[in-house]
Amino acid sequence: MTDAEWAVVRPLLPVPGWLRGRGGQPEAYCHRAMLDAVRYLEDNGIKWRAMPADFPPWDRVYAFFRRWHDHVLVREFHDRLRGRVRQKAGRDVEPTAGVIDSQSVKADAVVGSDSRGFDGGKLINGRKRHVVVDTLGLLLGVMVTAADIGDRAAAKELLEQVADAHHRLELVWADGGYTGSLVEHCLAAFVLVLAIVKRSDDTRGFVVLPKRWIVERLFAHLMRSRRLVRDFERRTNTAEAMVYWSMTMITTRRLTRSRPARA
Repeated sequence: MTDAEWAVVRPLLPVPGWLRGRGGQPEAYCHRAMLDAVRYLEDNGIKWRAMPADFPPWDRVYAFFRRWHDHVLVREFHDRLRGRVRQKAGRDVEPTAGVIDSQSVKADAVVGSDSRGFDGGKLINGRKRHVVVDTLGLLLGVMVTAADIGDRAAAKELLEQVADAHHRLELVWADGGYTGSLVEHCLAAFVLVLAIVKRSDDTRGFVVLPKRWIVERLFAHLMRSRRLVRDFERRTNTAEAMVYWSMTMITTRRLTRSRPARA
């Protein structure tokens, strides 16, 4: 991180228990060094044991990553950054609309058969990332499943989680893969309108579809991180955490840009 990014990030970091008088051993390394180390691993796709000597020892960095993962601190940190980006763009902290979609990626050999599958539509053997973003393209929720899990089945669970966390959410745009009973289920169970944005049958070639391009842009950002071009995580919740780590980098950069984010 640059000094400007650290100045923005530091007040939003979760406060360790020992600093709040709750006991525990003080941490030996600065959070800035730890954050940079995890982001370096995620951005460059290295193994934990290949952590460069410029950073703290790899086992201490991994312990930091696991602690933030187990206590859901990375999601808390990301959500605070997202709220600041929305405020900077002149929006309310809590969104009222979002976009949902999925992305299938190949899985590494370490991924077991219990959490991988074959996506017949994309011809990919691996896992699938289901995400919901707001209208600025900022992450609201992510769920990683085997690639053979249908979009509608995963969306039912993911939208329930997102609706519980964001009570002002009223409208979610989706593609044609989310049609059927899911539309009625979202309205009845979550009081959430699921609007289907379909591609016209008369359209030829590539066309940017309204609202759907927002979530596609997020997938493009994720694929720029070498750790995310393929799923290297043994567990799906660790893969979800890696997506949140990638999004912390994106939101931090958007906070320190000189011009406001475009709606």
